[in-house]
Amino acid sequence: MKKILLLSASAMLALSSCVSKKQFTDLQAKQKETQDLLNSATVKLNSCLEDRATATARATALEEQVADLRKNNDNLTMLSSKGASNIEKTLESIKEKELKISRLQDALTQKDSVTLALVTSLKREVGINDPDIEVNVEKGVVFISIADKLLFQSGSYNVTSRAKEVLAKVAKVVNSKPNFECMVEGHTDSVPYSKGVLIDNWDLSVKRSTSIIRVLESLDVNPGQLIAAGRSSYVPLVDNDTAENRAKNRRTRIVVLPKIDQFYDMIEKEMKNLSAGN
Repeated sequence: MKKILLLSASAMLALSSCVSKKQFTDLQAKQKETQDLLNSATVKLNSCLEDRATATARATALEEQVADLRKNNDNLTMLSSKGASNIEKTLESIKEKELKISRLQDALTQKDSVTLALVTSLKREVGINDPDIEVNVEKGVVFISIADKLLFQSGSYNVTSRAKEVLAKVAKVVNSKPNFECMVEGHTDSVPYSKGVLIDNWDLSVKRSTSIIRVLESLDVNPGQLIAAGRSSYVPLVDNDTAENRAKNRRTRIVVLPKIDQFYDMIEKEMKNLSAGN
């Protein structure tokens, strides 16, 4: 009997450590890199819009000059072929820059549109009237934050029946978007934890994450879209100085985001086009 218990404990310990910290860290780094690129693209776009306004004003003045010269045959002879060529080149350059700006605007707009559509879907499916469920956007990423009391019994990583109802709604949205990834983050309070084979709050946060992921898998969510992550007590919403605050910090955050590479490649391509045009 003791051997069976030891084998069971060892299996649970191995399961709780299955999270790839590198995968989670890489995703965070990729997210920051993409956000930085979006910020850079926005600055570049504003600069290009200013350049376009200046160039358009210049082109308008040149076109007016050409019109005046054509009205007067004597003055028309003053318009050299070189001058006419320069005007045509200026107009062509403006058209090319407008095309590149439009493509960059489309890339940024598409990213914003996808994010907005996802938030709308999640709020409709999950329900925003429950104060213990929050759907929001943070740094371009959509997330659902679910209070601990909806998901687990105190000090446990076994998912409650009510949690399965909420997760069924999340699974419906994720299943409708196969090109999205879903990262489940477990968060605890600062009270030390050590029960059974779990060593501390790191273990508990990760174990809760994998428990949620198993429920999502049972709801036919593609495992390739899922990422398990534990944050222990190191990303609190508020100070852990009261029971009420500790309850706020005990939560699970489900981050739903388009696969970053798609938008990264798209925006990077348009940034290169703008640089080449300059």
